[in-house]
Amino acid sequence: MARRLLTLLAALVFLLGLGQSSASAASFTNPVKAQKGADPWISYHNGNYYMVTTSWTDVITMRKSTTLAGLATAPSVEVWKGDAANRCCNIWAPEIHFINGRWYLYYVAGQNVSDYNPTQRTHVLESGGSDPMGPYTYRNQLNSAWMLDPTVATINGSLYLFGSASGGTQNLVAARMSNPYTLATGFSTISTPTNSWETSGGSVNEGPEILQRGGRTYLIYSASGCWTPDYKLGQLTLTGSNPLSASSWTKKSTPVFQRNDSAGVYGPGHNGFFTSPDGTENWIVYHANDAASEGCDNGRTTRAQKFTWNSDGTPNFGTPARLGASMTGPSGEPASASTTYTLTNRNSGKCLEVAGSSTADGTNVQQWTCNGGNNQKWRLEDLADDAHRLVNTATGKVLDTENCSSADGADLRQWSWLNNTCQRFRFQATDGGYVRIVNQATGKVADATNCGTTDGTDVRQWSWLGNNCQQWRLNPA
Repeated sequence: MARRLLTLLAALVFLLGLGQSSASAASFTNPVKAQKGADPWISYHNGNYYMVTTSWTDVITMRKSTTLAGLATAPSVEVWKGDAANRCCNIWAPEIHFINGRWYLYYVAGQNVSDYNPTQRTHVLESGGSDPMGPYTYRNQLNSAWMLDPTVATINGSLYLFGSASGGTQNLVAARMSNPYTLATGFSTISTPTNSWETSGGSVNEGPEILQRGGRTYLIYSASGCWTPDYKLGQLTLTGSNPLSASSWTKKSTPVFQRNDSAGVYGPGHNGFFTSPDGTENWIVYHANDAASEGCDNGRTTRAQKFTWNSDGTPNFGTPARLGASMTGPSGEPASASTTYTLTNRNSGKCLEVAGSSTADGTNVQQWTCNGGNNQKWRLEDLADDAHRLVNTATGKVLDTENCSSADGADLRQWSWLNNTCQRFRFQATDGGYVRIVNQATGKVADATNCGTTDGTDVRQWSWLGNNCQQWRLNPA
C-alpha cells in the first residue's frame, strides 16, 4: 500500500511538472509591433505589459497584454493628445515610469509649424492614479532648447533626467530632478560621439537608457545616424560618484549591439529594458529595419529578446534575432493571450454584438447580455494610422457607420471592408480602464441608444457627452 501511494504521488508530481512546463512554454516571434514600431518602451505592471512607441502624430497610444506575443495584436489606445501649439505635433520616444505611486509619461513633441524638428522639446505627463493607461495630466516642459529621448532613473537616491541634445554633435546630457516633473539643475554633457562607430552617417549619441544590477549603473545609448543600417548601441559605465560629470562615466570602446546581416537585421537601436513577470530574466526591446536601405521612419518595427550577463557583471545583449524566429517568451507569463476582444458597455455591462450572427452586409450592431458567442468577439486590427478596423469573429465583416453619415444617431452596422474612414475607429482612454470608440470620419462615438440597458438596445454614433453609455471596456475574449 505504501509503495502504491508513493507511486501515485510520484505520478502526480510528474503531471504537475508537465503542467508547469506547458504553462511556461509561451512563445513569440518578432516583430512585437509591426505598425509604428520605432523607439519602443515596455513596462510590466500588475500582470500586464504596457508598450508605447513613436506615433509621428499628435497622439500617444499604448498597448496592453498579458503576454509579450499578445502585444502584436493588442489594440492601440490613445492615452494623450497634444493639447497646445507648443506640444502638438510629431510626438517621438514616449516612455512611462512608475515613481511614488504614479506613472509619469515622458515624450518629445514639436510646435505647430511646418517643420517640427527644430522645435522638438521634452515634456512630462502625470497619471491620476496607478493605472499606466491614465488618465494623464500635463505637468511640464523640461527644457528650453532642442532635446530628444528623455528617460529618468534613480541613482544613489537622487532622480536624474537623461536625454540627447545638440552641441555641434548630438550628445548625451543629464540633469538632476527635484521631483519627476521639475529640474533641480541645468543639463551637463556626459557623452559625445568620439568613436568611428558613433559617427556613421552623422555624429550621434541618443536614446539613453539606464540599466542597473548588483549596485552598478550602466547607460546604454544609440549611436550613429538612425537613417543608416549602422545605427547601434553603445555602453557607458558609471565609475565615478557624480552622474552629471562626463568623467564619472567610462565608455566601452566597442559597440554592444549592432546590425546582424546574416539575420537580416539592420540599424538596431533606441532600446528599453524590462524584466520577466517572475523577475528572473532581463529583456531588451528595440527597433530595427529588415533591409539595409530602409531609413529612420515608420518602417522600423519593434523587436524584443532576452539578454544575459557576463562574468564581470556587464550586460551581454548577444546579436539581434531574425524576424519570424520562434523564441520562448518571458518566464512567468501565461502560455497564450487572446487575439479577440469583447466590448462591454460601461453603463449596461452588455456586449457589443452583430445581431443574430448574420453575415449579411447591413446587419445591425447592438448590445446584448455577454454570452461568449463569436458574434460578440472582435479582432481589433491596427491600421498603422492610430485607427483600427473592428472585425467580427463570427462574420468576418467590420463595424461601419451607415452611409458614412456624420449625423448624431447614424446607425452602426456591419459591412464588408471597403477601406474607408467610416470603417475606421480610434480607442481613446477615459478612466477606470474604459475607452470611447471614435469614428475616424465623423469624430462621433459608439453610443447605447438612450442609455438603454436591455438586450437588443441599438448602438449608434453620437456626439461625445462624457456619459457611461458611451464608454466601453476592451476585454480579451
